[in-house]
Amino acid sequence: MSRATIEKFYAAFARLDDATMRSCYAEDATFDDEAFSLRGRREVAGMWSMLCAATRAKGADVWKLEVSGITENSAHWVAFYRFSATGRLVRNSIDAKFEFGPDGLIRRHVDHFDFWKWSRQALGAPGQFLGWTSFLRKKVRATAAANLKRYLDSQPAA
Repeated sequence: MSRATIEKFYAAFARLDDATMRSCYAEDATFDDEAFSLRGRREVAGMWSMLCAATRAKGADVWKLEVSGITENSAHWVAFYRFSATGRLVRNSIDAKFEFGPDGLIRRHVDHFDFWKWSRQALGAPGQFLGWTSFLRKKVRATAAANLKRYLDSQPAA
């Protein structure tokens, strides 16, 4: 069941179908990666909705998702996209780990990627020179959190 949930999740992500992605998460889900630390389905699904909306608005022309190595609790995925804040093209290679509840929904999702490599692509010179520093990581996390809060505040209550 957990492998089927992972497959459903990434198939939906490839289509930028954030409603189906949301349905894969438990109410008390958590998500962590280099940019976000989220608690609860509202925040986790809100992040995916925000990212899908940004891609549909400014980057659908280059959007592509490749998924491989799906197991009962992990997957590897590569996203090709236009970073909405800078318009720069990114190829981000990500390893995902999952934990599931008895209902087969995702309770914990952790993505890991090379932040410095990502920041060089997404941010250009600032990423090249500061991507390895905690300063830039903290700035990216703060900006991501503020963007998500603004996005969630603009959405009708579910």
